[in-house]
Amino acid sequence: MMASTSTASATAVAGAFAAAGANRPRGSAACPRVPAGGRRRLSCVVRCDAGPGAQAQAAAKAASVAALEQFKISADRYMKEKSSIAVIGLSVHTAPVEMREKLAIAEELWPRAVSELTNLNHIEEAAVLSTCNRMEIYVVALSWNRGIREIVDWMSKKSGIPASELREHLFMLRDSDATRHLFEVSSGLDSLVLGEGQILAQVKQVVRSGQNNGGLGKNIDRMFKDAITAGKRVRSETNISCGAVSVSSAAVELALMKLPKSECLSARMLLIGAGKMGRLVAKHLAAKGCKKVVIVNRSVERVDAIREEMKGIEIVYRPLTEMYEAAADADVVFTSTSSESPLFTKEHAEALPPVSGALGGVRLFVDISVPRNVSACVSDVGHARVYNVDDLKEVVEANKEDRIRKAMEAQTIISEELKRFEAWRDSMETVPTIKKLRSYADRIRASELDKCLQKIGEDALTKKMRKSIEQLSTGIVNRLLHGPLQHLRCDGTDSRTLDETLENMHALNRMFGLDTEKAVMEQKIKTKVEKQQTQN
Repeated sequence: MMASTSTASATAVAGAFAAAGANRPRGSAACPRVPAGGRRRLSCVVRCDAGPGAQAQAAAKAASVAALEQFKISADRYMKEKSSIAVIGLSVHTAPVEMREKLAIAEELWPRAVSELTNLNHIEEAAVLSTCNRMEIYVVALSWNRGIREIVDWMSKKSGIPASELREHLFMLRDSDATRHLFEVSSGLDSLVLGEGQILAQVKQVVRSGQNNGGLGKNIDRMFKDAITAGKRVRSETNISCGAVSVSSAAVELALMKLPKSECLSARMLLIGAGKMGRLVAKHLAAKGCKKVVIVNRSVERVDAIREEMKGIEIVYRPLTEMYEAAADADVVFTSTSSESPLFTKEHAEALPPVSGALGGVRLFVDISVPRNVSACVSDVGHARVYNVDDLKEVVEANKEDRIRKAMEAQTIISEELKRFEAWRDSMETVPTIKKLRSYADRIRASELDKCLQKIGEDALTKKMRKSIEQLSTGIVNRLLHGPLQHLRCDGTDSRTLDETLENMHALNRMFGLDTEKAVMEQKIKTKVEKQQTQN
């Protein structure tokens, strides 16, 4: 992977897993070995429970509320734990497609997944980024150890993957490392194909999905929007996109690499699925000089749109009901659909007639879908070969040195955007103090005003006089607070000013006994408890 992770942070993450009750992987006494690319694969042992009955669900909810109540009692102990931003997941760099497809979450189900994650006891905010190359969960956790344990348990139950398999492929990053990872993902640095543009659109879709379903939460929303900014800057201020290929174009390149050179342009091409990925496959086939492609799709409208866009290639539409007949007439079959089950199995491939001897007598299936549209066992058929997204590495290994150089240029921009995000997050720490200080001053003002009015006597004052006295007290408080509050406001762009602002915040907390950190933590816990009780 192109991204890097600090050793200190990764060690802290390993400690978090240990505290959460996770087993270390085999052969490691302290923490898992660091794979190429700097990610630490962290282990976890969770159990996938069978679906509980009504009584078990009620008991689980009661236990959940009880756990939160206990957490509330122990709030002082957790004051040292600042809410953490974390990412946990797996990608094409850490897990095979067989595992990624079990964890994949369709875009229309992202809001449901976010809702389930934020219903976990120690998770405040969440977002899901699920593509053909990765499934990553970004969260803000009240308690690092407990939050991570809950997420891993959720992932295991959702996927049905035994913990012994899952633990070998997960990566986990915290705070600045998690943020940097998202910025690198958005910039195309963590993609199988360096600089590919589709991932930026997918990151944008996470934000759009959140906006359409009640929001992602303040921190996650800002982090994703800043990641989009970083992705745009990297592409506009570096030449990382020059010559970059997408997953779709890499699939076309792979297919052409596997065909005899003399037959590349005459091979019969079939594309199943006319979505975004399918459209790009057709586009790249046309760019390579192919004159005809058959497209199988559920409806004709998308195929018509592709035909209108690409005038230099003949586009033939066939309905989904004729998919196997179309496959029988094809030498190369590209699949790119959202089907949850395979479209082609070994039995289907065996029923297809062999292709021309000029093409080696082998039909190629190039599957860029996750979950996969073509079963791996299709390769067991003598006249068929299957390639999936993991096989695209053969294409993207070219020009490796140039890719690394471009990534280094992009890291400068990512560091700048990361610094801005962290400064913004630090600046937000002062907001609870501002509110607490104003509330503290208003309580004193109201109390003293009430004493004054009682001494003067209600009958001695007209409404106008009473209003003037109230305005006077409010004005005095506002003037006194103006200076302190100004020194608590900071946009986070100047690190020196930010440091001074945070020092001022801590000083005011001590002087007035505001104890804002504990108050914020207790409020968050109270909200969680009330939410669980409401659901009961």
